[in-house]
Amino acid sequence: MATGENIFKRKDGRWEARYAKGYDFSGKIIYGFCYGKTYREAKEKVTKCRAELLAEKTSHSISDHIFSWFCDEWLKTCRKTNKPATYVKYSTILDRHIKPALGKCRPTELTSSAVDEFACTLADTKCLSPKSMKDILVILRSILKYAQKRFPGTFSSVEIEYPKETRKEMRVLSRQEQHKLSLCLLTDIDPCRFGVLLALYTGIRIGELCALRWENISLEECTIRITQTMQRLKDIGKTDGAKTTVLIDTPKSERSVRVIPMTEHVSKLCRQMMPQDRTAYVLTGTQNYMEPRRLQYRLAQFTKACGLEGVHFHTLRHTFATRCVEVGFEIKTLSEILGHATTTITLERYVHSSLELKRDNMKKLSAVGF
Repeated sequence: MATGENIFKRKDGRWEARYAKGYDFSGKIIYGFCYGKTYREAKEKVTKCRAELLAEKTSHSISDHIFSWFCDEWLKTCRKTNKPATYVKYSTILDRHIKPALGKCRPTELTSSAVDEFACTLADTKCLSPKSMKDILVILRSILKYAQKRFPGTFSSVEIEYPKETRKEMRVLSRQEQHKLSLCLLTDIDPCRFGVLLALYTGIRIGELCALRWENISLEECTIRITQTMQRLKDIGKTDGAKTTVLIDTPKSERSVRVIPMTEHVSKLCRQMMPQDRTAYVLTGTQNYMEPRRLQYRLAQFTKACGLEGVHFHTLRHTFATRCVEVGFEIKTLSEILGHATTTITLERYVHSSLELKRDNMKKLSAVGF
């Protein structure tokens, strides 16, 4: 007998190996048996049986879990690899949409038809936009891929069809509207009005502006360094889900950390507005920050005062990008100034050709006889 292994040499010359298959109702061990002509053969067989039994038990225990458990396991991995804002976004989508609808499903119940029904609910009952639906379904797909990789055979293959997104034309200020807004902001200018002008003239995002301090603006080099962004996020550490907190962190991508050259006009404005305390926030001129939703409210006041409608903060960014294209900016340069990961994002989402630019380009055809 091999001590501690439950492998014995029988009287008939064969080797017998025992392993625990389970327990009966009284708690007594139920054994399985393997036989071999040699000790090695018996040991190899029992090792294989134990491994198969363990895999079967693991498979059964995993498949007993409902889909919410897999969602939570996936979310744990996201916390290690994603920024807080992304993690909160994922957590919110799970809590609001995926877990309430699919959380109680067993792995065998999560089929392509179940996902199709879920998608229809998002569109018909919750009336979500195609963009929001796609965001939710992309996360659902990521969870399923994670589960299939970590727990092979637990889920069947699920087909997910994403809704077609219709491109919504973004509001862009005409040159006349831009001039009107600029005059309005320059009248009785203060740090907040200056900040809005800075966004219009450089295309920086609202969160980047809220986190911007004067120490990041160099009058000697005529540049602005974007190194941080500000967001108000749900504080997932609180027991009350409604609690939020303001987070100042590095921007959402490596390309968003960038240096933006300033025009002479913007540099003059900076010289006019720069306080003695270089660590002060640009939007306030003090150590107190202004958060994004407060800035959005102030922008609404400014645009209303000068008679402009439908202007949101992102309108300023789109307007800046459009002006750059109109004056012949090289797209790669514009993409880097805007902090985009690729030039494709710049072209597809932020470049809006005005009627004036289209006319100018059509006139170029005259030179070749059109």
